[in-house]
Amino acid sequence: MHCPFCRHPDSRVVDSRTSEDGTAIRRRRQCPKCGRRFTTLEATSLAVIKRSGTSEPFSRQKVVSGVRKACQGRPVSEDDLAKMAQRVEEAVRGLGVAEIDADEIGLTILPPLRELDEVAYLRFASVYQGFDSLEDFETAIAGLRADRRMRGEDSDSPGAGG
Repeated sequence: MHCPFCRHPDSRVVDSRTSEDGTAIRRRRQCPKCGRRFTTLEATSLAVIKRSGTSEPFSRQKVVSGVRKACQGRPVSEDDLAKMAQRVEEAVRGLGVAEIDADEIGLTILPPLRELDEVAYLRFASVYQGFDSLEDFETAIAGLRADRRMRGEDSDSPGAGG
């Protein structure tokens, strides 16, 4: 790290702290040449490779806006969407990659969205899993029903999400 004051090519770390949200590290540094102190902020970057081949930084807000469309008319709050987007980001960062395809993010959204709202899940899945026919929807619905039976939930009970 170059000193911003004298441009010396080295510096010594005096103190390190993690940011409140845990996504960055704040470091106090001291230049061995001029003795002045300065602060650096180190953050990991995660790039999303879009279908067009272009790259852009990962954005929780883009996750929220994409899922919001699937949740229209459903009992899903903005807070629910924000929590889901955080789960998606944690899952993607947990893969330990610096770049990820946009389609992979779409697929990573599916499990937490399924827990949040099954109708929104079906809407979103129809796009990201490329449903081509009614049979694709029927298969997805059958999977949801099978999961409910395994959890011991009655699919005809009130509040069962369908």
